[in-house]
Amino acid sequence: MQCPFCGKNSSRVMESRDSSDGLRRRRECLDCNSRYTTYEKTLSLPLSVIKRNNSREPFSSEKLEKSIKIAFAKRPVKNEDINKATLDIKKNLHEFGNNEIETDLIGQVVINQLKILDSVAYIRYASVYKNFQGIDNFIKELEILSEDEKQSDKIPVNQISFIDQIDS
Repeated sequence: MQCPFCGKNSSRVMESRDSSDGLRRRRECLDCNSRYTTYEKTLSLPLSVIKRNNSREPFSSEKLEKSIKIAFAKRPVKNEDINKATLDIKKNLHEFGNNEIETDLIGQVVINQLKILDSVAYIRYASVYKNFQGIDNFIKELEILSEDEKQSDKIPVNQISFIDQIDS
């Protein structure tokens, strides 16, 4: 690693840490004793998107981020949460192990992530992704979402509620 101060190639690693998208290393130059930080990012194979008409185009992180931010417009969700969701989506797409991914799979991964974070953003994105044609599509999706939320709020019969234990 070349020192940014003296240009020599002799350095030692003082500390290494994982960061959200790679590895962060704190280094010290053995010639001038200056310290500096380097970031190592794992290069993954570029993804290609298979569109619904079977055409292919390079995966665009910018398009993904833009569509997610549009879904979250004016919603009370922190930017950090949106950024984390976007990183998680990209990570999930790379974990499939294919360098070609269909748009339907990308949409499903995004929808699953949005459903966890914000139901309104989920409905906004789903309306475009699932190509809602009328109010009936919205109502049907809202009923499914409402049913999912009811199911997640239920406590299984064989488990005791933690709140009930506190009250006793």
